[in-house]
Amino acid sequence: MAGSDENYPGVIRPSNLQGGLRPGVGGKVTGGLGQNRRALSTINRNVMGAPPLHCAVVHKRNDITENKTNAATNKIPPVPIHRPITRKLAAQIASKQHQPAVEVTKPPVPVVPIRNESADCIIIDAEDYKTTGNSAVPMFVQHTEAMMEEIDRMDEEIEMEDAEDWSIVDIDSPDKKNSLAVVEYIDDIYAYYKKAEIVSCVPPNYMEQQFDINERMRGILIDWLIEVHYKFELLEETLYLTVNLIDRFLAVQSVIRKKLQLVGITAMLLACKYEEVSVPVVEDLILISDRAYTRKEVLEMEKLMVNALQFNMTVPTAYAFMRRFLKAAQSDKKVELVSFFLIELCLVEYEMLRFPPSMLAAAAIFTAQCTLGVSKEWNKTCERHSSYVKDQLLECSKLMVCFHQKAAIGKLTGVHRKYSTSKYGYATRCEPASFLLEAWF
Repeated sequence: MAGSDENYPGVIRPSNLQGGLRPGVGGKVTGGLGQNRRALSTINRNVMGAPPLHCAVVHKRNDITENKTNAATNKIPPVPIHRPITRKLAAQIASKQHQPAVEVTKPPVPVVPIRNESADCIIIDAEDYKTTGNSAVPMFVQHTEAMMEEIDRMDEEIEMEDAEDWSIVDIDSPDKKNSLAVVEYIDDIYAYYKKAEIVSCVPPNYMEQQFDINERMRGILIDWLIEVHYKFELLEETLYLTVNLIDRFLAVQSVIRKKLQLVGITAMLLACKYEEVSVPVVEDLILISDRAYTRKEVLEMEKLMVNALQFNMTVPTAYAFMRRFLKAAQSDKKVELVSFFLIELCLVEYEMLRFPPSMLAAAAIFTAQCTLGVSKEWNKTCERHSSYVKDQLLECSKLMVCFHQKAAIGKLTGVHRKYSTSKYGYATRCEPASFLLEAWF
């Protein structure tokens, strides 16, 4: 006779595992599902720390297995493992509780430079090094400070140059499309003129080498040639080159008094050949000199002069600088006429040979501006193109004012008569700029 399962709660029999059928009351077959469940629950109570099993549902129609728990998204928390406490484990726990804690001392963190991630550079503050007690600032920090100071200084200079550039006018911009204006290298041309005028400058004391002529005779000759130049209606360049040839020749060659006029007309003949398109014939020059010389004498003097000058006819005269500086000053026609009037007064005066042609041109324009009341200053544009500042021009300008005051009362009045005509805008009617002679200016 089979015993009851209730007397053996911890024993699992085959009938319980297989779920066997038993005859019940009334001959019916009854499954032992209730007893099987109790037996499984008993097993579950006896097993400690067993992880739950994952269930899988199989769809037989589509042969698809769905995992109800996604291992990738739902992580299974770790199940604590219950370890039985043995004597060895208890001894290890007790030793750990009585062991003293070891104090760990961390080394000081060194100063790390601040990195600016946006600019990808290292910012170093020299004061941090000084406050830490270091005796000297590292060398690379000193170099960095010196470099930053140099950059600041250069920035200030650039700002000052930019501020000056705003006040300088580009005088060649209107002529960029004019191929004859040679805008590309016009500054190089005048830079060469400035160097060449020093070489071709006439010695201011060359009259000391002459025995039969003097400064007054030279002035009379040039004053007469100015009138001849006006009557022949020659180019302005011809007059300035004529005077230059005379002075350069007299500086290397002694001349007697009766040949001085011959030197003058020969110099004008050479200047006409160099500058003019239509050159006066020799007979015209002989006629203008009241037939004091023959054709042969003129040609012989011409040969003597070109050999004495070594055929060097290309020199920068005051006229070349006048055209450039008038453009820089943005002068009108009135200022231009008064400027040429003042500089031609200087051609007659021997003492003005001590000034280079470029300074004579700049001073004449500055004095003309003061005479007409246009300006009493020499602006940045004029300074850049002339290479002279106002203080450098004052001495020459004061002499020009003196010549202007006595232009109509002396013996040498050829320039005054020339600029008293309508062709030259009655430039002599302007009052001299006497305030330039005052000491306070």
